[in-house]
Amino acid sequence: MSATATILEPGAVLEPKTFPITRAALVRYAGASGDFNPIHYSDRVATEVGLPGVIAHGMFTMALVARAVSEWTGGAEVVELGGKFTNPVVVPDDDEGTGVTVAGTVASVADGLATLKLEVTCEGRKVLGMPRAVVRVAGA
Repeated sequence: MSATATILEPGAVLEPKTFPITRAALVRYAGASGDFNPIHYSDRVATEVGLPGVIAHGMFTMALVARAVSEWTGGAEVVELGGKFTNPVVVPDDDEGTGVTVAGTVASVADGLATLKLEVTCEGRKVLGMPRAVVRVAGA
């Protein structure tokens, strides 16, 4: 672990991290991932299929969760990362966009692994159900 990593002890509260998402970021992610589904850039298409507007790619949201975990742990090996998509991350067509906030606690540390219980929100709404990460503890 790096010197800036959080000490992974059961009950430790992980400092929330907020990551901005703009329409420009969605375009860059689409290019990198090859996911050009128009619900990620067209308000017309998104609303035609019943969405409240353009939404962020689910895997982009998960990448932000992984980024938070990496920052908290100083780049520890991620053994598991998961959650259920429960609400879309709606990205307005302006320069500010929106933000995804990742918070968490260390649920347990055993057998060289730390389990992180996470909360992932956008505009105060949970966007992932039961998100968690399991990382290998340094020196284990």
